[in-house]
Amino acid sequence: MVNLSRICYRKYGNFVDNVRLYVRGGSGGMGLPRLGGQGGKGGDVWMVSKKEVTLKRINDKYPHKRFIGGVGANSSVRGLKGEKGGDYELHVPVGITVTTDNGRVIGELNAEGDRVLVAKGGPGGSFHSAFTPSKGQTKHIRLDLKLIADIGLVGFPNAGKSSLLTVISHASPQIANYAFTTLRPEIGKVMYEDQKQISVADLPGLIEGAHLNKGMGHKFLKHVERTKQLLFVVDVCGFQLASKTPFRSAFEAVQLLTKELELYKEDLLSKPALLVVNKMDLPDAEHKLEELQQQLQNPEEFSHLLPHDMIPRTNLAFREVVPVSTVTGLGVDQLKRCLRRSLDEEAAKASEPLHRDRLRALRPGRTPMPVWGRATPTP
Repeated sequence: MVNLSRICYRKYGNFVDNVRLYVRGGSGGMGLPRLGGQGGKGGDVWMVSKKEVTLKRINDKYPHKRFIGGVGANSSVRGLKGEKGGDYELHVPVGITVTTDNGRVIGELNAEGDRVLVAKGGPGGSFHSAFTPSKGQTKHIRLDLKLIADIGLVGFPNAGKSSLLTVISHASPQIANYAFTTLRPEIGKVMYEDQKQISVADLPGLIEGAHLNKGMGHKFLKHVERTKQLLFVVDVCGFQLASKTPFRSAFEAVQLLTKELELYKEDLLSKPALLVVNKMDLPDAEHKLEELQQQLQNPEEFSHLLPHDMIPRTNLAFREVVPVSTVTGLGVDQLKRCLRRSLDEEAAKASEPLHRDRLRALRPGRTPMPVWGRATPTP
């Protein structure tokens, strides 16, 4: 039997997205009873987010994964109040959620420079403790990485997500004609002429039952949580994962992907979503695209194509449906424009409350600023 408590990190491919650490605040310094001196406080342990850091690098650099604050200085005749022990700061990737072993969230680091205190140093010895110092906090914590990207690609294996990322961005994911090509997340940058950049995350392909942690399961789904918008990618001709699994049309793929997200965390379906219908260079693709568009307009009429327990409660209304061929380049530029437009629209919506507040502050009725050189009449 595998002892799960001994598993301190999880990885797929060369990508590590969860690490377990031991942290301990420094012990306080001894007090000085005969002079009433107070020992210095022990140093704290902090997690500090920084770009260019990876959990794999932490895992390789610190194999023992033990991080301890400095010991507070003892009180002495030369310094009745001992100096505080040095804090320990561990640089971690942006996008980390710090939790306890039982899943309680200690804090999140969503931007560079964010800090989370994970273990406090112990107080130094003083009159109230009979000049005896205390030990620092001791705990095991987990660093759980959820990728932060503008767009998250959602699709079943071999839908062409990696090829799509290659043609729209500066990323080079592994590409092959077999189901599980993407074994670790890839992030590409879509560049625009005005120097605007959009980050797109290609995540391991889902399979049916991913919400139950089958296949890449939760390793994939948790990364979807921090993407701003979703980009569904389906093969226009449908797909079959293996010889023993049923063939799924493009419409069925869309519905099943929607259901997997719904069962994992229904809030994900509130994110803006676009749909790429990929592999338009295949024979009969135009006919199958027309069929898919009709099905998406009236999904209830075609729900009988799916198992009853895999029919989503909510049908997504895609902002855009873009036919694409990564082989011929069909639709690639249109897709880039759609992604940019969708993100800009959401950014504008998010800034509306700020604009309203500013306009409200400029409305008549507020005390006017004085105009120099003009006499103010006496009431």
